[in-house]
Amino acid sequence: MSALCIGPYRLPNPLILAPMAGVTDRPFRQLCQRLGAGMVVSEMVTSDVRLWNTRKSSLRLPHQDDAEPRSVQIAGGDPQMLAEAARRNVALGAQIIDINMGCPAKKVCNKAAGSALLKDESLVREILQAVVAAVAVPVTLKIRTGWDRQNKNGLEVAKIAEQEGIVALAVHGRTRADLYSGEAEYDSIAAIKQAVSIPVLANGDIDSPEKAKAVFAATGADGLLIGRAAQGRPWIFREIEHYLRTGQKLAAPSLFEVERILLGHLAELHLFYGEVMGVRIARKHVGWYLATLPGAREFRARFNRLESTHAQYTNVREFFGERQNDGDGVAA
Repeated sequence: MSALCIGPYRLPNPLILAPMAGVTDRPFRQLCQRLGAGMVVSEMVTSDVRLWNTRKSSLRLPHQDDAEPRSVQIAGGDPQMLAEAARRNVALGAQIIDINMGCPAKKVCNKAAGSALLKDESLVREILQAVVAAVAVPVTLKIRTGWDRQNKNGLEVAKIAEQEGIVALAVHGRTRADLYSGEAEYDSIAAIKQAVSIPVLANGDIDSPEKAKAVFAATGADGLLIGRAAQGRPWIFREIEHYLRTGQKLAAPSLFEVERILLGHLAELHLFYGEVMGVRIARKHVGWYLATLPGAREFRARFNRLESTHAQYTNVREFFGERQNDGDGVAA
């Protein structure tokens, strides 16, 4: 693995936790970094600073005790609003600004943001110019390969990004219309990598050490963005890093270690959000952690009815205790 630099920041490895709304909050980012991610990116923050007064938005803004470099993703369709959002985030401690032109969600695209922006290359240029001029920190960009299969302009957008001072480009190997279906287009990412000199990060379907190695080989990318595969499996970063560095597969975590990681994650969620919100958010994470373990579906149905931190801890411990007693000591 060669070193990856984002502006002045030299990352310990080229494996980056992709920003995911409702997932990559501070507890999850810190956990992934401890378990091997070379960099983590915050959840998407709206560029409309008038909406930042809500508790939900305030929790997504950068915090001084976040690990460095602190990368914050912003989304919107108005160049000046995005520029202001970038300035405000830097004032709050952001060290890298990431612009979202990759999110395919309807509620984002309907507001002419996310991957909807790929339809309008002149607006893309305006946005990049405005944000890069607004802040003294590195600005990165996340895109898809195009709007749909007939309008794959990722190559043109990548060239605009390089011209306008973007320091690194993440490419999800699908069009907006593809959402998350079908195979990721690694050939499109390879073509973009060949066309620009800034670092290109490949994203899409990277769910194992072997797949990570294959994507590096297929795309020539400088780094990988890993998103959905880290849900319930934050140790995927150390597994991939070890495999790329040594050629050897790391042993799967024991059930005891998975229990320890999960309980620690629950504690951080409850601390960060408070009991009511923390209990609610913990439910989806627990579902992801346990998805491959026997009895998980029945347990999840019970777990999702629990209303206190104490009950959640107790039930998770009981779940793992039963499986340790059955002699199955390794997680899938």
